[in-house]
Amino acid sequence: MADIHDLLQKPIFTEKGLSLKEKENKIIFRVKKSANKSEIKKAVERLFKVKVTDVNTINISGKKKRLGRFAGKTSDWKKAIVTLKKGEKLELGEGA
Repeated sequence: MADIHDLLQKPIFTEKGLSLKEKENKIIFRVKKSANKSEIKKAVERLFKVKVTDVNTINISGKKKRLGRFAGKTSDWKKAIVTLKKGEKLELGEGA
């Protein structure tokens, strides 16, 4: 298994993600493109000391971008939606 801190790149704080956290006890992370569900589950459990019941992953395609006459594309990435066991709580710094 890869290093935990390389595997879980950062949590994602969006309106939808925060509502999932409150209502359904789910946390969204940006993860390494090569990570699989079992690695993500082990990493979250070891890093945050919580029990994980389910992991859903989504591959996000990069968007096409232009800057003047130059065309390019943002990077592809992977998103993981981690469901925590009922009664478990995970407090991450959501910012101001």
